[in-house]
Amino acid sequence: QVHLVESGGGLVQPGGSLRLSCAASGSIFGRYVMGWYRQAPGKQRELVATISSSSSTKYADSVKGRFTISRDNAKNSVYLQMDDLKPEDTAVYYCNLVFISLQYWGQGTPVTVSS
Repeated sequence: QVHLVESGGGLVQPGGSLRLSCAASGSIFGRYVMGWYRQAPGKQRELVATISSSSSTKYADSVKGRFTISRDNAKNSVYLQMDDLKPEDTAVYYCNLVFISLQYWGQGTPVTVSS
C-alpha cells in the first residue's frame, strides 16, 4: 500500500507563487512516475505535470513556463513550484504516483487564485 500526503495549497493573489509538496510512504522502490493533477469546480480532473524516476518531465500546455515539477527520490517526494498564478489555476491539486501499473492518489490540496 502507498500513501500520499500533499501540503502547500492556499489562497494567493494573481501573479503570486505557491509551492506544493507531496510525500509518498509505503512499499515503493525502483522506477515510478510521480505527478500532479488538478480538478476545478465543475470540470474533469486534468494533468498538470509528471516526472519520471530519471527526472524526465511533462507539462500541460496551460502551465508550461510557469510551473516547475521536481522530485527528491531519497525522500520519495515530488514538488510543484507554481509561479505567475492565474485565476484559472484555481483547483484542488492532487498528487499522483504510478508504480508497477498501479495508480495512487493523495487527498488533494486546494489552491485558490483570487484578488
